[in-house]
Amino acid sequence: MVVFVGYLKTLPPKVRSPAPAPSTSKDPALVAAEVEALRKKEAELKEQIAQLEQEGYDVEDLPECIQVLHRYNEMKDVGQMLLGRLATLEGVTTREMYHEFDLELED
Repeated sequence: MVVFVGYLKTLPPKVRSPAPAPSTSKDPALVAAEVEALRKKEAELKEQIAQLEQEGYDVEDLPECIQVLHRYNEMKDVGQMLLGRLATLEGVTTREMYHEFDLELED
């Protein structure tokens, strides 16, 4: 049972994962097929990495990029909350607040 502020919600006793269950078969042909599929996927990923590196991307920059993206998303969320509260105080829709501040709805 999960309790939210002001709400009581019962979760189902069994939640299924959207990911398929790993194969438990010991059949050598199936195992070989799985290994081959994984090798193919690995080769595709290595090709994508090589292409990105050729375009100037560096894997060492990734943690910093992720951190900056998280900060951006947090600031965007705060801005959207403020627009929502302003809209409530002024008795208008959030869409109207976006228009008032010359913002695109996709911003």
